[in-house]
Amino acid sequence: MDTNDYGGQPYVVNIEELTVENDKFRVAKWTGTNMQMTVMAIPTGGEVGLEVHNDHDQFLRIEEGTAKVVMGSAEDDLSFEKQAEDDFAIFVPAGTWHNIINTGDGALKLYSIYAPAEHPKGTIHETFEESEADHNH
Repeated sequence: MDTNDYGGQPYVVNIEELTVENDKFRVAKWTGTNMQMTVMAIPTGGEVGLEVHNDHDQFLRIEEGTAKVVMGSAEDDLSFEKQAEDDFAIFVPAGTWHNIINTGDGALKLYSIYAPAEHPKGTIHETFEESEADHNH
């Protein structure tokens, strides 16, 4: 898969194909001034990772796989829980703790749109562990 970040340029893509073909934990594919789109592949039993974005909303869409989505007002209060699968959209309000856990037998393929951007332009995380190390610095 092409791992270029096309942000700042006009970009038209079959987002389902782009998402399903991705085999890396996270790849920033378009990082603009006010928005970013990343594709993700979460391995069986893996997760996006518990996080909160205080200054922006987030949209995610599952293109392949099944997941448990948890959200809540605090890191230790994830009282919202839903199951999601192919073609489901997930809307995360700013300030909401959230995690997406792969509950299927294969990789969970999804894309995420942040407004504003969450990751530096061109971000590529091969694995969850690489992503966690990057977030801790």
